[in-house]
Order: sequence, then C-alpha cells, then structure tokens
Amino acid sequence: MPEPQPVIPRSWRIETKPHKFCPGCGHGLVLKCLGEAIDELGIQQRAVFGCDIGCSLLSFDFFNVDSVQTHHGRTTPVITGIKRANPETICIAYMGDGGGYAIGSQHLVNAAGRNENITVILANNTVYAMTGGQMAPTTMPNQKTETSPYGREPVTTGYPMRGPEMVAAITREGAYVARGTIANLRQLKGYIKKALENQMAGRGFSFVEALSSCPTNWRTNAKETWRFVEKDMTTHFKVGELKNPAAADTQ
Repeated sequence: MPEPQPVIPRSWRIETKPHKFCPGCGHGLVLKCLGEAIDELGIQQRAVFGCDIGCSLLSFDFFNVDSVQTHHGRTTPVITGIKRANPETICIAYMGDGGGYAIGSQHLVNAAGRNENITVILANNTVYAMTGGQMAPTTMPNQKTETSPYGREPVTTGYPMRGPEMVAAITREGAYVARGTIANLRQLKGYIKKALENQMAGRGFSFVEALSSCPTNWRTNAKETWRFVEKDMTTHFKVGELKNPAAADTQ
C-alpha cells in the first residue's frame, strides 16, 4: 500500500513544504487555519496574501495565491493599496506582534480607523522571535527574554499590548475583531473564516490575533510550551470575539 500522505490545504503550495518555521512554532498552525478557510470559501483565485519581515516572512511562498513580502511593519499599507486598486480581490495581511504592534502600529491604527476593507491576521508569540527572543510589545509581566533576563517589569517597561481590544475600540460598527489560539484550531479557523467573510461582505476592517508559540526562544519543552500558550498567555490575552457585525445583523 502507498504511504499515507498528510492532509494539507489545497491552497498551500506543496513544493515549499515542509515549511521553513522552527519545530514547535505556531506559525504553521495559524497558516493551516488560513489555508483551510481559503479553501472552504473558494477564494484562492481572488486572494492576495502579504507577509511582514520577522518570522512571518517565511510564509512568502506558503500559498498558491498571489503573494507579496513587504518591508517590516508595512504589510498593512501595502495590502490596503492592493485592495483599493483591485476592490474585487480578497486581501490578507499576515504579520507578527512586532510587525503589527511595534514598527507597524501606526499603520494598524490608521487602517482600522479608516475601516479599510482588508483582513489582518497577527501571530502573537510574546517575543521578537527572528532576532533572538527580545522583549516585545506583547511580552508578559515577569516573562524572561533576552532583553528582560530577570523578567519584564511593568513599572518600567509597561504592560503587554492588547491589540484586539485596541482595534475594537477604534473601529466602526462594520469591523470584525477576534483573538484565537493555536490551542483551539477549530475555533481559530472559524474566526479567520469570519474575518474573510466580513471583508467579502464589504463591511470593513477585519482583525484576528492568534496566540502562538515560540519554544526556540522561550526555551521550553513540548509540555511547557503548551502550558504557556494554553494557560499563561490566556490570563493576559482573553480568547474570543470582540466584534462580529454579522451576529449583530441577525439579532
């Protein structure tokens, strides 16, 4: 009998697999959810995928869709420009917490404020992963990183950024905002699918944060990694939908 093949999304580019992310990295799981959502919605021929610099850049050849890799923090405006020039496309901006909440925060805020009709997916692993695991906007209190070896001290460096809460506060009624986690892939895929459907309906800005893992920089084994994602991260980053205009329409 032939050896069974792994089931992967049809929208993935097979010749670039296995992917380039580190073992245990959550990016592959987030991108699998995105791929399955693209498949289920039948939008592969209409989709445009943009990724940031940082670990997310390793997704530049992930999909069999039109793709672009941008400068660090500039994925949101690039995808915004593509959407404005080609309104019929389904435009997806993919980035990490550094690209969205640090160098790219001004673009995220203004695109959300303008209610740009795009979908932004942001992987939150609490560190600057590609450059060695330094403290990031999402690093949690007392979390040890390369630049906070004794643990993050909120008195001097602040508290972790809660991006979906910020986006929900500044967007208009048509925006879709949610936070999912790689610890619940069915739910995460559902949020991503709703974010794409919201764009397809023309309601406006759609934003999904995905709690992700980085055992390489966390220096954790499999059990510790899962505990950190499933337990520790969710104490600061509450999973769920913050805005869902489709649900409001049915009430």
